[in-house]
Amino acid sequence: MDPASIVTFLLVICLTWLLISAAVRSISSHGKLPPGPMPLPVIGNFLQIKSSETLKSLLRLRDKYGPVFTVYFGNRPIVVLCGHEAVKEALIDKAEEFSGRKTNPTLQRTFDGYGVVFSEGERWKQLRRFSLTILRNFGMGKKQLRIGSRRKLSSCWRNFIRPTRSLSTPPSPSAVPSPTLSAPSSLATALTTKTRISRP
Repeated sequence: MDPASIVTFLLVICLTWLLISAAVRSISSHGKLPPGPMPLPVIGNFLQIKSSETLKSLLRLRDKYGPVFTVYFGNRPIVVLCGHEAVKEALIDKAEEFSGRKTNPTLQRTFDGYGVVFSEGERWKQLRRFSLTILRNFGMGKKQLRIGSRRKLSSCWRNFIRPTRSLSTPPSPSAVPSPTLSAPSSLATALTTKTRISRP
């Protein structure tokens, strides 16, 4: 046997093994999900769902498998809810169970499920309650904070935006006056320390 045919033979064996292992993995995970069409390895159900007629394809699958079924886009399973009753049951009657979000492995590893944006369930409720309490203590929603913010924006408008509207070309970034740069930090300082930074 020449080297090219040996390499080809090994590649065919590796590809066959990958396809068989992907098929076995999808069949074993398919038992925990609602019924649906058998996915092909690697491409899933792309051949059964026409991109030009996605809705019609999903409605045909609903007629065959019921209002809740699973399709695969590549190796990723997607549970499809078809019909008012199925959607109502999932999003209203069982909202707590279906309120999760897709997790990103990198963000999950970085934040470990903490933070208002990345947490779920009871942890999310506690973090949200805590964050809203702290923000209210800093003045969120208070009239005084809105008035201070408006004053700062008016100052920026008077000192920078209005004079530059008459220019034919926009000013360079180095020509930006200090009120425009200091307004965000001044507002942040006013929120956190309840003191205002006066202009030098």
